[in-house]
Amino acid sequence: MGRNGRPAASPQTLTILGSTGSIGLNTLEVVRRYPGRFKVRALAAGRNVERLADQIREFSPSAVYLEDSDRQQDLAEICGKRTRLFSRAEGIRAFSRFVDSDILVAAASGTSSLWPVVDAIRKGKRIALANKEVLVMAGERIMEELSRASDASLLPVDSEHSAIFQCLQGSSVGQAERLILTASGGPLRNVPVRLFSKLTKDRVINHPKWKMGRKISVDSATMMNKGLEAIEASALFRFPMDCIDVLIHPEAIVHSMVEFRDGSVLAQMGITDMKLPIQYALSYPDRLLSPPSSKLDFTRHSELTFSRADLKKFPCLRLAFDAGRAGGVAPCVLSAADEVAVNAFLNDQINFVRIPRIIERVLSSHRVRKHPTFDEIHQAHEWATEKARTFCAGRSLCRS
Repeated sequence: MGRNGRPAASPQTLTILGSTGSIGLNTLEVVRRYPGRFKVRALAAGRNVERLADQIREFSPSAVYLEDSDRQQDLAEICGKRTRLFSRAEGIRAFSRFVDSDILVAAASGTSSLWPVVDAIRKGKRIALANKEVLVMAGERIMEELSRASDASLLPVDSEHSAIFQCLQGSSVGQAERLILTASGGPLRNVPVRLFSKLTKDRVINHPKWKMGRKISVDSATMMNKGLEAIEASALFRFPMDCIDVLIHPEAIVHSMVEFRDGSVLAQMGITDMKLPIQYALSYPDRLLSPPSSKLDFTRHSELTFSRADLKKFPCLRLAFDAGRAGGVAPCVLSAADEVAVNAFLNDQINFVRIPRIIERVLSSHRVRKHPTFDEIHQAHEWATEKARTFCAGRSLCRS
């Protein structure tokens, strides 16, 4: 028998938060690849009504959530009587409580996934986590919830955390001494820092390897994404920040590594395809048969290089490690300030070099609060958001 007493052959049902984004689309590709293994039960999206409508027609979910309340009517006819349509007025939490899936795929960016993840843990479900903010904002609380729910499990979808998770299988976590996250270096790896103040949006979001959303593309350029991933890794694997390193690895073949106390290092390698960590999180502990195109050809990658990240060139990485060491609400404040500053840059309110300056100023203004409750985390997020907006409106700080 499988989980929850079901036959092992019965499909696992999925709720996908962020079904129209990159991770959501790749998750649905996995469902198409293994139709007898997974079944879509519910979908949630932000504004992409057309894409969500296509997904409803194809997968016939029992429930759908659309954040854009102005476009609700566009989906009503497609949903009909067979699919319950939830709106922003009811809220994402009402949607997540209504559906009862085996696995929650938390792929939506931002803070909206926090309560659905908490509810899924409390219901003893599996969470395939691709959302950064959940563990960055509330890692301590989430892991406490997880420790109290014996049937629940949280598996990482980010390739770096999936790599670490895989390297730790069969080994005692207590024997691991260092986690090593790898980073491609982003679009600015070879751009001199003296040119940063003149960078255009198009240059910043033009990642050399992946097509991503605009916000995460900026985070890749500032290397804030690696800082957030380090905070996530610290919470998820119960590792101190000082035992986590970031190495620049432009080839993006080694997705992350674990160093053990005897000096051994285990690395997880593979092609750069998000479907691999997604399907591993969904099928764990099984490894599903993938097509030949998913296999790594070592003869095409004769050289793998690694270098230290430059904290002076990428101060956002330093700020993230500082916030991770401080703990409490500091990571939440960092994440909220980063979101505001990045959006201000994308909306032409500030230039690129002001992003870390705004984040640092918000962090230096926050009041240290250890072991925060969920309510205190929410309050810290709201405070940091407003503080960052205020700083972004100040000409002396935000204009070059």
